[in-house]
Amino acid sequence: MTKYFLAGLILMLGVGLGFWVGKYQGLPPNPDAAVTSERKALYYRHPMNPKVTSLTPAKDEMGMDFVAVYPGDDSTSTVSSQKSGKILYYRHPMGAADTSPLPKKDEMGMDYLPVYESELATSGQIQISPEKIQKLGVKTETVAKRSLMRSLRALGSIQVDERRVHAVTSKFEGWVQRLYVNATGQAIQRGQPLLEIYSPELVTAQQEYLIARQGQQVLQLSSAQARNTADRLAENALQRLHYWDIATAQLQRLQNLEKPLDTLPLLAPVSGVVLEKPALEGMRFMPGELLFRIADLSTVWLLAEVFEQDIGGVRQGQAVQVHINAYPERLFSGKVGFIYPTLATETRTIKVRIELANAEGLLKPGLYGSVTLAMQENKDVLAVPDSAVIDSGVRQIVLIQRGEGQFEPRTVKLGRQTDDFREVVEGLETGDKVVTRANFLIDAESNLKSALDSFDGHGAGASEPTSEATPQQHGGH
Repeated sequence: MTKYFLAGLILMLGVGLGFWVGKYQGLPPNPDAAVTSERKALYYRHPMNPKVTSLTPAKDEMGMDFVAVYPGDDSTSTVSSQKSGKILYYRHPMGAADTSPLPKKDEMGMDYLPVYESELATSGQIQISPEKIQKLGVKTETVAKRSLMRSLRALGSIQVDERRVHAVTSKFEGWVQRLYVNATGQAIQRGQPLLEIYSPELVTAQQEYLIARQGQQVLQLSSAQARNTADRLAENALQRLHYWDIATAQLQRLQNLEKPLDTLPLLAPVSGVVLEKPALEGMRFMPGELLFRIADLSTVWLLAEVFEQDIGGVRQGQAVQVHINAYPERLFSGKVGFIYPTLATETRTIKVRIELANAEGLLKPGLYGSVTLAMQENKDVLAVPDSAVIDSGVRQIVLIQRGEGQFEPRTVKLGRQTDDFREVVEGLETGDKVVTRANFLIDAESNLKSALDSFDGHGAGASEPTSEATPQQHGGH
């Protein structure tokens, strides 16, 4: 009995298994699976942020695969609705900061991607109403090539022109009988008497000259040889007085009086001011001893200290503007007269000599001032106004006007900086319009918009990363 029962149970299991295999083996495959395997993905989207897409499979910052989007998906209709309206421009397919008004290909042969009016919200652009633009006071300027000039400022002090300093000395021994100029800093004129000198050597030389003149007169009727000898003696005696710097007027007086003068004046060789006055009334002096030091201040120097990294832009003969602290309302003009060949290792500066006219006598030795030199940096380089750059310290950004009320942030690479402009190495082209006023306000609004978008349907803390297929995202600066 048990034997027949087991056989019947096995037979029933076999029939049931055959019925199940026959029922499901002959059915066609799942149509949805077939369609999925045959369909081609339109693009791939970020698993946590559908606004970030890529044309090729990619991974997000956490290593999760981007989700494929196929025709007919709900997200496809969203993308299609975003890409509507007028094509504004074409952007680099790999997200580089490069755009074109016409279709073109990049360096790898890939087509530039069109950007539509409806894509402004997802492409990092921001749109502002004309009323708000007027209220903010937005101003733009066209990017163009220009010659950059930079102003170099250096500090210095007024010094005496070394070439216009004169020492007044005597070529004979004597005594100071009387001083006419008896104060340091006193202004004098050329030919003005400085002091009266008494010198036995000078008196003897005058006597020799007068004797030689008398000999000339006595020997007028003598032989030619005697007359020539008398003439040479008189000429030599007169020349000796000339060598001792006796003025011509004093020699004429000596000839008229026909007797030696007890004292003779020492005249000023140049006009200027007295820097030193070792001479004292009644003092004895020896040949070559300094009596006065006089400086002609009609032209003075300003010795400026220029740092070594700036000295390459300074050239001899270059025109400069000088501001003297004592005369804040005046501006003096001068030129670079000399660049000293040595560098001060303590301050890493090089002295530059500025020559200044001083007809009014305002520039006094020792006054402090500053020098402004116009230095040409580059010729015909792409540049933007300094006010157009938003510098975070990490990167530099400018705002480009795409259309009426449409602005786009653009990361740029900058070169040299001048007083009012910055050289643009990468990121802009000639003809682009950049915002030069109220750009910080527009940038702040763009940052707020990006922050709100990052929380749109993704929960707190969700960020909006940048993918290859999207233009450069504009985060906080």
